[in-house]
Amino acid sequence: MVIQTPEWVKDAIFYQIFPDRFAIGNPPHQDFNYWQGSNLEPWYDKPHSQTYKGGNFWGIIQHLDYIKDLGINAIYFTPIFQSTCNHRYHTHDYYQVDPLLGGNDAFKEFLKQAHQRNIKVVLDGVFNHVGRGFFFFNDILENGPHSPWLDWFNIEAWPVSAYNGSFPANYASWVNNRALPKFNHENAQVREYIMRVAEYWIQEGIDGWRLDVPNEVVAQGFWQQFRERVKKINPEAYIVGEIWSPAEQWLDGTQFDGVMNYQFTEATIAFCGGHRILQKYVEVPPYHPYPSLNAPEYAQKIENLFSRYDWQIHLAQLNLLASHDTARLLTVAGEDISTVELCTLLLLTFPGAPSIYYGDEVGLEGGIDPDSRRSFPKETNWNNDLLNYHKELIQLRNEYPALRRGDYQVLYAYHNVYIFSRTFEQETIIVAVNNGVKSQEIELNASRLNLNIEKILLGKNSFITGQQEDNKTLVIKLHPRSGMILK
Repeated sequence: MVIQTPEWVKDAIFYQIFPDRFAIGNPPHQDFNYWQGSNLEPWYDKPHSQTYKGGNFWGIIQHLDYIKDLGINAIYFTPIFQSTCNHRYHTHDYYQVDPLLGGNDAFKEFLKQAHQRNIKVVLDGVFNHVGRGFFFFNDILENGPHSPWLDWFNIEAWPVSAYNGSFPANYASWVNNRALPKFNHENAQVREYIMRVAEYWIQEGIDGWRLDVPNEVVAQGFWQQFRERVKKINPEAYIVGEIWSPAEQWLDGTQFDGVMNYQFTEATIAFCGGHRILQKYVEVPPYHPYPSLNAPEYAQKIENLFSRYDWQIHLAQLNLLASHDTARLLTVAGEDISTVELCTLLLLTFPGAPSIYYGDEVGLEGGIDPDSRRSFPKETNWNNDLLNYHKELIQLRNEYPALRRGDYQVLYAYHNVYIFSRTFEQETIIVAVNNGVKSQEIELNASRLNLNIEKILLGKNSFITGQQEDNKTLVIKLHPRSGMILK
């Protein structure tokens, strides 16, 4: 079959926002119905598992120009629907944006203003499980075996114990967490309910769904039906799954357009960071940015990754260096800025849609959850050099189609030096990285590789072109722990 993925994703640069922690704002006038929480944790205190900071869509609206100026053209939100936890993976009502975020009015205004700036919006679809306050499950808690909704969930025995850990929960839940009852996806009504939720928000104007733990929804044909229903409304809607492992079974063209590309994440951090990676921050998530990789090993990882999927899938992967489920890159790297910069260079020049976790661009730190979900810092605490580095790379990606859609060819991989090209139509971009602590000088056969270098687009390194017999040569000089982009 011919695999098709959304065209806009191939040109997208995502910004991932954890809504409770990005910005607080107020509606422009009293016509909007909004209730501000009164028991909020101070914004700049380190977050705790159960505390709220009070971030909302009114605040995000007021920062849309910052996001646009960064060069971002797509936003992925962690869950926004009514819930009783700050991360909102405990859904109570899929049709209501959480009132602390400003409710449906605020989201509708946000969506309008984002689209006016040509920024796409992807929401987190948590369709494997719900919260205990979800109406259909709450009815079971109230009415026990007399509830008409028993077969929406997998009730194993009576009595059901939703809160008292001294007794068995007696129902299926996500990773045995009784706060997260798991849907019975074999139930036709449950399937139809989820399909209609997905359709409703696509009809309201969102541009796609990021699917939470979709590998745990094992009902036959569920995700094929999900794709068919969503794409019927908007063929360009983006469907991306949270899959941490190789994902061939979900990327056959009948289910997801892409996945969160943690395979790229772990290889890139292991190569750029090496022994600097603090293993205590990467032992819990199911990805492994260790042990260290040299350039040939990194090239092999990338080659293996490319061999897994159709090229159209690669162009629609959601590539990332950190997320709400991992420690932040700066902390993982032991606060080594060079590691962050080298990883970011590879992220912004790789096939697929890069995703920047809010605050990473200004040097926000954070360990394992909940520390990785800190509030966006005040401007006096920004690392402006890192911010400008992100802006420069994003601008280059937006300017040169080869960095978004070009094919990918490894030109050199030896010891600590990794060089590759991205070619689209008549345009070729060269990216070179030296992750070692010594300067390197690499000579390439420019004639054999069909290279005609014009200028440096990024980096304080240098190059020299020459002639040896019938061959043109390209000598690339790289400082320690540095990278460059050539046109």
